[in-house]
Amino acid sequence: MSTSPRLATPTPTPPHSTRGQRRSDSRREGASLPWRYLGYVGYYVGAGLISGAVVHHPMAPARYSLIAGSGVLVFLLATVLNDLILATERQPLSRILRVLGTSTMLSFGLGMLSGGMQHFADLPERCAVLIPLGIVLSFVAFFLKEAERPWRRIFSLMGLAILVVTALTFLGLRHLAPTMAASGGGHSHSDAVPEKEGDGGQEGGHDSDTTDPTSQPTSPNAVHPSKEPGHDDGHQH
Repeated sequence: MSTSPRLATPTPTPPHSTRGQRRSDSRREGASLPWRYLGYVGYYVGAGLISGAVVHHPMAPARYSLIAGSGVLVFLLATVLNDLILATERQPLSRILRVLGTSTMLSFGLGMLSGGMQHFADLPERCAVLIPLGIVLSFVAFFLKEAERPWRRIFSLMGLAILVVTALTFLGLRHLAPTMAASGGGHSHSDAVPEKEGDGGQEGGHDSDTTDPTSQPTSPNAVHPSKEPGHDDGHQH
């Protein structure tokens, strides 16, 4: 029994958006533009706080841990605003958790990279490690956050190229670090304020030592012995 071939039914084309819908979309985008601006400001401010904190953390761990935590919080708030609140589609819980986790990784990766590049002349040994680590961490975190198949993107030719660049960067910076440390380039991150105060105190002590403690202010009415009445320097009587 032969069957007649089925005719392919054409898929219906979506209706074209009307002029009113285009106006509505334009208004919606215009209304969200200031919020997107705040989101991008949060990205850069958060990464900036983290970049300074990861570089200077050994100098004052409690202080810079607080700064790093503030930077992560600002970065995450910007991520929630841009990727979740302003998103056109409602995101599932798994997507929300992945965005928050990978955004934390991305913030630290960008902070290590930018902070290490900025302060390499000041702390070459530490920044020689932070810069390559920031490259790898930011690369992995970005594709885990954005790509549909992140592991295929990470373990690809691009991932291999990033790995080679990271290794060459690490070797090159480790080679330059002793030279930078010996030359003492960049601004000093040492605790210079107490030294200045100590120098000031010593200078003050020297000044007080050179001052004659027996010296007394001269009264304007005091008469010099040579100017006393009846006494002449020429010994004339």
